[in-house]
Amino acid sequence: MASLGSIRARSQTIRVDATPAHVVNTFRPLYALGSTVDRVPSNATDVFFRPDQLKQILSAGWGVISYRQNTDLFVQAWHWNPKGKWSDPSGKGYFIGDATPTKEQIRHSYGYSLPHRGFTRNNGTEFDGFSRLDDGDPETYWKSNPYLTSEFTGEGDSLHSQWVVINFEKQENVDAIRIAWADPYARDYQVQYWVGDGDAMDEQDKGEWRNFPSGSVEDGKAGTATLHLAPSPVTTRFVRILMTRSSDTCDTHGTSDRRNCVGYAIRELYLGTQNKDGSFKDLLHHSPDQKQTLTYCSSVDPWHQPSDLYVVPDRMESGDQPGFDLFFTSGITRGLPAIIPIAMLYSTPEDAAAQMSYIKKRGYPVSYIEMGEEADGQYMTPEDYGALYLQFASDLHRVDPQFKLGGPAFEGVTEDIKVWRDSQGHNSWFARFLDYLKAHGRLQDLAFMSFEHYPYDGCETPWKNLYQEPELITHIMQVWRDDGLPPGVPMLDTETNDHGGEAAVDIFGALWLADSFGGFLTAGGQSTHYYHDLSYSPPHPACENSWGTYHMFMVDEHYQIRQPTSQFFAAQLITQEWAQPNDAEHRLFRASSDIKDSDGNVLVTAYALQRPDEQWAVMLINKDHDAAHQVRISFHDETMGHDASFTGPINLITFGKAQYQWHPSRKQGYADPDGPPARSELSGDSETTYVLPPASLTIVRGKVK
Repeated sequence: MASLGSIRARSQTIRVDATPAHVVNTFRPLYALGSTVDRVPSNATDVFFRPDQLKQILSAGWGVISYRQNTDLFVQAWHWNPKGKWSDPSGKGYFIGDATPTKEQIRHSYGYSLPHRGFTRNNGTEFDGFSRLDDGDPETYWKSNPYLTSEFTGEGDSLHSQWVVINFEKQENVDAIRIAWADPYARDYQVQYWVGDGDAMDEQDKGEWRNFPSGSVEDGKAGTATLHLAPSPVTTRFVRILMTRSSDTCDTHGTSDRRNCVGYAIRELYLGTQNKDGSFKDLLHHSPDQKQTLTYCSSVDPWHQPSDLYVVPDRMESGDQPGFDLFFTSGITRGLPAIIPIAMLYSTPEDAAAQMSYIKKRGYPVSYIEMGEEADGQYMTPEDYGALYLQFASDLHRVDPQFKLGGPAFEGVTEDIKVWRDSQGHNSWFARFLDYLKAHGRLQDLAFMSFEHYPYDGCETPWKNLYQEPELITHIMQVWRDDGLPPGVPMLDTETNDHGGEAAVDIFGALWLADSFGGFLTAGGQSTHYYHDLSYSPPHPACENSWGTYHMFMVDEHYQIRQPTSQFFAAQLITQEWAQPNDAEHRLFRASSDIKDSDGNVLVTAYALQRPDEQWAVMLINKDHDAAHQVRISFHDETMGHDASFTGPINLITFGKAQYQWHPSRKQGYADPDGPPARSELSGDSETTYVLPPASLTIVRGKVK
């Protein structure tokens, strides 16, 4: 980094393009600057929703809430209403929540772990649960989602081929497979191996699947099939079974429900080599836990039963999706229309329709309905997601044709999501999903596009990562447009934060939040939603020494708010100092800075807002960790042909290292000092300079002439 003196030797001017025709976005803060509510530990909900706790949460100033759908991530069925009806009269099968409101409020709702799961883990489950494909139990089985068969899609099953993948985690020699089929079994299938430098699941564009020389089966039979796949072993890390035609025979749940009799089911897999004497050497580790050989699957049958209820205290994956009545009546929504999800990846269209019918009958305000969550993290193909999307959309629009549906609620990616190439060679997930909607004449069913933004990976987030925003958020938004998102379809960042580690609660988290939200709106986004209002603060499962949080508060062992974090103060500056905390239209203009270090990193970013009270507010982020910067602010109106500046009384509100310091101490980490922001007032003119302390967020607000 250049020395402070050399940086200051350059012209340090923030230039605002205030030409009225050049406004980059207009928004209403209560609708554009939102937050989220997600699943929480089952023993924490009642504490979080206490009035004294909600008062502190609401003081952050966020507007519309995006309710998050977490059971899809953990391969669970969601009973949004604990009361409802099972498809099987004996009390199991497919569950539909009761759509009729009663005097009893829904305060809690839970997930049911699916017994026919084929994932060891994926990008949602993390380290919870296990696959039935290699659990060592011949009585259990994986089964695919019946709603992806021709019975429900109206399309040939080969268009929605189902698959399972085995990941050895290292190169192994393979020439034989043994498949213990359940019912329904595959009549036609291919056994394939992965060739390429990339990970077959997480780098799907960096390789291809090839058929084993003797891996194609037509008119397969029930029972256990042993295939000698090649005359000599093939070295690979990944093996896939691609299934294209089903026997349509019924599984162990009987013949009374057609859903039991479509798709594919496998009891156990064995993979390795076969000796000349016919003996089979199995390379898989079979166990009902995370130590089993990794397997993945295309989909999972949402069949379950009461014993699959998964509720364990102090864990999110076994926690509480706050009940809709509690959510809407607690005050946390401020009475604003919420963004509400439906479970889709592991649910039924009938249950989604019942959920929204219940909410509609209650009279709760809803702006948008998000269709499932993070299908890309569940390795679902865009065509399979599209097939479910259209089925669920049809049922939802029977409840109310005016419902605004959207998705796909992508994971927090920073580049286009690539999938295995289709027959035309296309591998963009989102582009193929849009193509699927177009091909079915249903693009109008996508009323909005949603994604999540979590730009940083790993357990450590170095300070230099801060320089990557706002380019990370603006780049991925352009990617979605380049994939074919129609210009009139708004983009919603329905869940966002920087990182769940220590950096999020340090001053880094505050600066990132301002830069990301400002960048999103400058790029034309409609609303962005901070993750999240309810402060659950565990160590990250992959980062045991990181006791940071995705939240605005640290809590004690009883989940009561202990103290605010840096992002709480940043939220207040964004929602109450930069923007006016109201429902009036604000106009956002582009602002540029020439303050860079010797590596070309922009050290000061700026976002200029014309408020309805006729004041301008410029949000300035000094990302120089160690040096203050002195700047002038110039407003240029191309139509008037002159520059203007802040004039008269100017308010400065600053939050930086001087106001906040985080002290890591594992679970007992704390901030001292812990705010508040520094406030000052001065008289401005064209010569006025403003000092931005190191590692700080500053709002400069006043009249411009």
